[in-house]
Amino acid sequence: MAQSFAVIDREIGTYKDKFSPAEYAIVRRIIHSTADFDFQHLIHFSPSAIEAGIQAIRDRVPIITDVGMVKQGVVGLAAKTFGNTLISAVEGVEVALPGKTRTETGLMQYYEKFPTAIFAIGNAPTALLALCQELKYASVLPALVIGAPVGFISVVESKAALAQTPVNQIRVEGRKGGSPVATAILNALIMLALEREPGVGRQGGQMTNDK
Repeated sequence: MAQSFAVIDREIGTYKDKFSPAEYAIVRRIIHSTADFDFQHLIHFSPSAIEAGIQAIRDRVPIITDVGMVKQGVVGLAAKTFGNTLISAVEGVEVALPGKTRTETGLMQYYEKFPTAIFAIGNAPTALLALCQELKYASVLPALVIGAPVGFISVVESKAALAQTPVNQIRVEGRKGGSPVATAILNALIMLALEREPGVGRQGGQMTNDK
């Protein structure tokens, strides 16, 4: 990982005019997981998103993922650090509501139960659209929404809908994204949260592999 990060740093060059150190930690981990440097241009951070995410992780709020792949990509690091409850929306329901997908159904059920959780979507744009519809009228908002679905149908629209909400968000513009991207963002946030703990130095940022 250290060697891969060094390659990324060398190819990106100076990042300080584009990203804060915390933002770059997330961007670098995404690129490490995807080998795709386009993400440095596609990522968007709302002003308080990273701090809100770090605080929520340290407060051990639940992390709701859209699919099991994102959950499994985070569970090892989460278990070794803060122990946040991890929930996969699609695994939480056996039957979808009429006209809905299982992921959308599960995500909305968990939103009702844990409205201040972290929500990470790397696969299901319909679930992100449903969540954004609720956020338009919500009096209580999630700690953070990670919007990184991938694909061609409803993907760009779901990200545009997220951009119109007031929620703290980390968003990947365009068609790119995916479960590895959402996983990388979550793992980077967990590492940033860990660095706030007494006795943990910045070398902690290289403790885990996202894959």
